[in-house]
Amino acid sequence: MWAIAACLLVISCWHSYKRGKWMSIVITLAAVVLAIGVGLSLVLYLTQGHVLYQPSHSIMMAPDDIGLSYEQVVLHTPDGQALSAWYIPSDPQARTVLFCHGNAGNISHRLDTLMMFNELGLNCLIVDYRGYGQSTGKPTEKGTFVDIKTGWDWLIENKGASPERIILFGRSLGGSVAANVAKDVGPGALVLESTFTSYDDMASNLYPFLPVRWFTKYNYNTLAAVKAVHCPVLVIHSPDDEIVPYKFGQQLFAAANEPKRFAELKGTHNDGFYTNTGLYKKIWRNWLTQLPNE
Repeated sequence: MWAIAACLLVISCWHSYKRGKWMSIVITLAAVVLAIGVGLSLVLYLTQGHVLYQPSHSIMMAPDDIGLSYEQVVLHTPDGQALSAWYIPSDPQARTVLFCHGNAGNISHRLDTLMMFNELGLNCLIVDYRGYGQSTGKPTEKGTFVDIKTGWDWLIENKGASPERIILFGRSLGGSVAANVAKDVGPGALVLESTFTSYDDMASNLYPFLPVRWFTKYNYNTLAAVKAVHCPVLVIHSPDDEIVPYKFGQQLFAAANEPKRFAELKGTHNDGFYTNTGLYKKIWRNWLTQLPNE
């Protein structure tokens, strides 16, 4: 259909050119460009929820499949959702990571990271946002914040974790969720890995030829959130990240309050951790030794 329309446009412009109607050509081309831009913008507006949230409902493996003891948890949110979560203990006296995963898959796709946290001696709670895995509901921006805050409350009420011993950790989209929750709850530390500055910035980077800021449905303003966080912050990002630009990680680090640290990872957005596990563990291990012993 688009090919036919393009052919008709070329034929029309050619006849106008033969008749010397330059203004007609200019107006026709401008109208077509405008129509294409409006059409693309409409498609992006209507589909952005499906692009942003890409949940999987199938649980591929569980922690005990890789030798990790765990507790299957169902978290009940204030707005009536039931969230699937895993708690992987290491040491009752150790710090606990509250893991906010990215926009695709579910908690069963993060087993390698869970294993690493366990090897580092950290307890971990990983939560599937509403609509992900076996969690009920449909994902929304506010919903993701409520879901992680529910996990936070569960750690304090059911595991006796103190806020200063909880590390809020987010990867990709999860980094924005972690930062937005952190500014309200005051964790012991915050880790942002491969995270964007805001949804608007991410959309503009992906579609620089369209006025996407006019019609985005989401905020996920990580930059504003991290400015309001007052705890140790670690920003991890790779210059090779082809999805979330490296400059976004640098901007988040610049906006963060002290004490803070920037760590450069290697590899692309989705395989940096997997292909550089040794470097990744070293980054975490070194940073953990710098946290205050409370």
